[in-house]
Amino acid sequence: MRRSALLSGLAVLLTSALPAQTITSPGGTLALTVSLTPAGEPRYALTFRGRPVIRPSALGIVLKDRPSFERGFAIARVDTSSVDATWTPVWGESSRIRDRHRELAVTLTQAASANQRMIVRFRLFDDGVGFRYEFPAQAGLQHFIVTSERTEFALTGDHKTFWIPGDYDTNEFAYNTSTLSQVNGAIGGVANEIHARTPIGANFVQTPLMMKSSDGLYVNIHEAALVNYPAMHLEVDQRTFRLTSHLVPDAVGNKAYLRTPARTPWRTVLVSDKATDLLASRVILNLNEPSVIADPSWIRPTKYVGVWWEMHVGKSTWDYAGTQDMNSWENLANRKPSGKHGATTERVKRYVDFAAQHGFDGVLVEGWNEGWEDWFGQWKEDVFDFITPYPDFDVAALSAYAKAKGVKIIMHHETSGSVTNYERWMDRAYDFMQRWGYDAVKTGYVGKIIPRGEHHDGQWMVNHYNRVAARTAERKIMLDSHESVRLTGLHRTWPNWLAAEAARGNEFNAWSVGNPPEHETILPFTRLMGGPMDYTPGIFQITLDHWQAGKTEQVHTTLAKQLALYVTMYSPLQMAADLPEIYERHLDAFQFIKDVAVDWDDSRYLEAEPGDYLTIARKAKGRAEWFVGAITDENARTARVPLDFLDAGTTYVATVYADAPDAHWKTKPMAYRITSGLVTAKRVLTLGLAPGGGAAVHMRPATDDERRRMKAFR
Repeated sequence: MRRSALLSGLAVLLTSALPAQTITSPGGTLALTVSLTPAGEPRYALTFRGRPVIRPSALGIVLKDRPSFERGFAIARVDTSSVDATWTPVWGESSRIRDRHRELAVTLTQAASANQRMIVRFRLFDDGVGFRYEFPAQAGLQHFIVTSERTEFALTGDHKTFWIPGDYDTNEFAYNTSTLSQVNGAIGGVANEIHARTPIGANFVQTPLMMKSSDGLYVNIHEAALVNYPAMHLEVDQRTFRLTSHLVPDAVGNKAYLRTPARTPWRTVLVSDKATDLLASRVILNLNEPSVIADPSWIRPTKYVGVWWEMHVGKSTWDYAGTQDMNSWENLANRKPSGKHGATTERVKRYVDFAAQHGFDGVLVEGWNEGWEDWFGQWKEDVFDFITPYPDFDVAALSAYAKAKGVKIIMHHETSGSVTNYERWMDRAYDFMQRWGYDAVKTGYVGKIIPRGEHHDGQWMVNHYNRVAARTAERKIMLDSHESVRLTGLHRTWPNWLAAEAARGNEFNAWSVGNPPEHETILPFTRLMGGPMDYTPGIFQITLDHWQAGKTEQVHTTLAKQLALYVTMYSPLQMAADLPEIYERHLDAFQFIKDVAVDWDDSRYLEAEPGDYLTIARKAKGRAEWFVGAITDENARTARVPLDFLDAGTTYVATVYADAPDAHWKTKPMAYRITSGLVTAKRVLTLGLAPGGGAAVHMRPATDDERRRMKAFR
């Protein structure tokens, strides 16, 4: 590790007349200026190679029943430092991460409020900036309530924007593309398929927010290290193109309850003139605290199958009785299986056998426990106890069977939004998991939150998600959260928190209007900026009338694109989401899912345009193998893949899984072809992508025999 620091107290002047403070990023790409207005209001501005990105924008925190941190400030102190360090993540898109930034910490005091103090701390990287508010321990300020945050992002124009509506309870919307002035977050139509939602207003959007300026700058606004604070949404001024932070309230309208010393999450702005640079950014990770898990050797990136998709397509049910009628369950005479229950002992054995045969780590089982007849939309306190299985799910027998096969069963805890109930049961549920050999859990938060009046993205729930990460870490349990707040890089601090859903996943293709073909080209620039997504790719039976005659829903991709998603949708937790019997009909294509890694030494972002296309190459952790994923929106394209990332002088076997010439996401989605040949670092692959399609490539060093008998890739 190499680290340098330069500290200097530049002023102890207690005057608002101190000149504006400007720092540049280590490579000189970005410049940040911090100043005070004549009224003592703090402002910041950001430029990229001399081009304005954020015009002078307000900073401030409004408190309840006491003077707020908005104006009347003097600068008491300015501290600067620089850092250049490299650290090793437990898992990730690369095996080494460089943290190179300059820091500016501005201490502000208010003479009119007994010299109440606040520090605004900025960290400036070559590809972005993070800043947060800090409240030191001080006389007269101990406990306080935040009623709003005045952070602004004054943009330079009417940018092209990829957005979803602001909502306190869900982020499972399809993305809209428009200019800022055309944002209209009024929810209706297809949003009715989302069960629990609390829209904010027509001119509110969620982060991560991805934008592109008319002069070609890519700008992303999000946050990092969301701890003990509500999630940040953005209010859009469609006339001035000024965005203002909007925090999720609690049941009585307050935003956050803090005690000094305290600090907010980092507000982040990433910027580049290349879309690929944003995908490569590690700013958000670098702004999070290092791992608190001293020995992370038990944390394993995981590839899994599961009893899950068959419920979404209607082949089986989560509930035992198959009626969603609680009365049928309470009546002991009706405690009989419907014949459609998915999580039976025999059915799970089928998945365990399949996982063992094909080298998968785990089997997720949903619908194994009592309560599913009464779980959906009831806003009820006691639904699940997380330890009582249905009569046809033999916990002991399945645990022994899976262990004998070298496969782990992955626990599922659906809370139905009753989080107080889950908190009461967590310790007993984790005891149950450890007793039966479960070392990973998928949590779910479908429904309106209990305590009633709290929201999925408010401070109370943010603290709950972090508490679950901590409690599972204590038990050496890996975590995958669904319907939770979107990620903000906390997987650096809690590397057992492998992934989250927190966006519109592949499941929406099974029973709704689905995800448009552009969806997967937007998510890496939005939701995935904060951390891995459990998107559940790998659907091979694209047309869903296979499961039910007359069913019109389908997955809005080609089969080849489903393979490419294992590379483009980064996650150390990857599901082969379709059913074993479907994969057994396409074992040639399934080979890519078997081969593809879930942990990486290196990642190269080769070409990208949000909403249009994306091509990424990744090197498997500890192996001399590379994988490439290329995807497109509804338009056919040709992806160009220079192979100069391969080792010079080494010949590789490249296996390409591509759309067939006549493939199309809507008319012929399951048409694919597989070809192989020899390649070297001097080669450039061209991959034809069908409308809504993609391509996946596996490259490994060729054996002597393969070099003799195989031809160069054409």
